[in-house]
Parts: sequence; C-alpha cells; structure tokens
Amino acid sequence: MWQNIAFVVTGLAAGILSGLFGIGGGILIIPVLVYLFGMTQHLAQGTTLALMIPPIGLFAAWAYYKQGNVNILAAGLICLGFVFGGWLGAKFAHAIPELALRRSFGVLLAVVAAKMIFTK
Repeated sequence: MWQNIAFVVTGLAAGILSGLFGIGGGILIIPVLVYLFGMTQHLAQGTTLALMIPPIGLFAAWAYYKQGNVNILAAGLICLGFVFGGWLGAKFAHAIPELALRRSFGVLLAVVAAKMIFTK
C-alpha cells in the first residue's frame, strides 16, 4: 500500500518539476526507482519509458501552448525522432551491464548539471 502511494508521490513530484522546468521525468524518477524502490537500472529505465506512453504532458503542454510557448513543428519532428531513437537506445541499453549503465546515466546528469550551472 505504502509503495503505491510513494509511486503516486514520485509521479506528482516529477510532474511538478516537468511543468516547472521542462525536464523529463527520468531525471527524478529513475534515481527514485533505483534507490528508493530497489529497481535495477534497466527496470527503472523501462518503467520510466512505459509511463510516457499515455499523453502525460498534455495539460502542461497546453498551458505553455496557450501562452505561445510551443513550436508545434519542432515538437512533432523531435517526437518522430524520439520514437525511433528510443527504440534504438533501448536495444543498446540491454547490451550494457547494470553498473556501467547506472554510471553512464550519472555522468550524463553531471555533465548536463555542470553545463547548466557554469554557462551563460
């Protein structure tokens, strides 16, 4: 029971951060699933990708669209690339050992964080 509540709270927090900063939920959800729920990196990544299947960002995107802050063409084209890129990335991820995958994810987060903090 507590785990189901914790999943909802995790989704709520990720949704708030996504709407606030435009970040993907994986930045929060994957570490939470690995460290709080004990999932493997592969299981956490697969679970996070599965939650993107429904249009979870619909209301947040609508709020931005109403303010004139959505480029529909860019979103559609990126979505097209994301569909095929996600499939290829998922195939490659299964060939990478658990520890290497988790560390690679951590390096990606650190590089993005450093870029955001130290550049104008």
